[in-house]
Amino acid sequence: MPSRFFFLPLCFIVYFSFGQQDSPPSAEKEKDIIDIAQTVFNKPWIKRDTAKKKAGKIYFSGSPSIGYSLSSGWAAIVVANAAFYTTNEKNQKLSNVYTDALYTQNQQFVFHIQSNIWTKGNRFNIVNDWRYYKYPQKTYGLGGNTDADSYANQSFRYIRLYQAILTSIRPNLYAGVGYAYDYHWDIQGTSQDNADGDIGVITDINAYGISDKSTSSGLLVNLLFDNRLNSINPAGGTYANIVYRPNFTALGSDANYQSMLIDLRHYVPFPRRSENILAFWSYNFITIAGDPPYLDLPSTGWDTYGNTGRGYIQGRYRSKNMLYFETEYRFKITSNGLFGGVVFANAQSFTEWPSNKFQTIAYATGLGMRIKFNKYSRTNIAIDYGFGQNGSQGIFVNLGEVF
Repeated sequence: MPSRFFFLPLCFIVYFSFGQQDSPPSAEKEKDIIDIAQTVFNKPWIKRDTAKKKAGKIYFSGSPSIGYSLSSGWAAIVVANAAFYTTNEKNQKLSNVYTDALYTQNQQFVFHIQSNIWTKGNRFNIVNDWRYYKYPQKTYGLGGNTDADSYANQSFRYIRLYQAILTSIRPNLYAGVGYAYDYHWDIQGTSQDNADGDIGVITDINAYGISDKSTSSGLLVNLLFDNRLNSINPAGGTYANIVYRPNFTALGSDANYQSMLIDLRHYVPFPRRSENILAFWSYNFITIAGDPPYLDLPSTGWDTYGNTGRGYIQGRYRSKNMLYFETEYRFKITSNGLFGGVVFANAQSFTEWPSNKFQTIAYATGLGMRIKFNKYSRTNIAIDYGFGQNGSQGIFVNLGEVF
């Protein structure tokens, strides 16, 4: 679920627990929203499947909902997830396919499918990220010195097709290759012949370069380390993903350029042996050579999961290079695990253009609540309020932890 949407589920269709092999020891004693719904409604369509894993069995969940975000206003959302095991082996990892569709008050439409498939014995990991956007937005130009009151009203259509295959080279360490395709078209509002907004921002964007369409097409080279038992809400461990992406005109890209994504996460129980977690996240995008199209540049809230920059509107900062760091402390509020809380702080820095130097840092802090949605998979509804600089603030909600 995109984190920038205030998420309110309207009903529970079906939910699941994936069995209990990765759940905390206290799960049976805890309470979650499914337990509450079973008690309140006593309906057969609210059920929990606690059967042990069985290859081929589909564990399905889904819910229509309403939402709100800083950039989109109110939204109608449908979200669904199907999870399954490909074998009955003891250490087989859970595969899943996630999809959502939303339509917003600002006439934005998004359709999204992500899948993470593990083959027999976890030998191969097949990862897909496919999206379609019809998306009006505000854009603020390049660098970290832009003004929140100076923006252009931009709109575009967008298709994203990413797919990669990774293979195990040693326990918890994977390497692989893939293909990435980003196509934006019907780009309106920021070129000189259809400008809509602050003239300084539009001049800045046109000096970098923009037209009514753009294409990035390139290869993916992945190196992944992940020893977390639960990626939805890690109770410890480390995640490190390095992705090198060379784009080539021979593959249909507008220009040859190269980029590197470095995504690092670490989780520490604090105090030791407690279920409270001190979490750290570093997300960095570096343009190694060339110039990515404007809409393919790294930007606040436009990372893979839409989670960077709580405290700022999506797209607030954008440039060729991005450095980002966040830390969060997650703790229980009620002994039954139904409610928890977080405090967090983050910092983001984008290079100026055309100097390509880091000159400013945008800070944000915040706090939030966690409501246990499923105690076996440790899935929470995350409701946060973030405070950025110069009066920037807002509510940010996720199904699952932010990182």
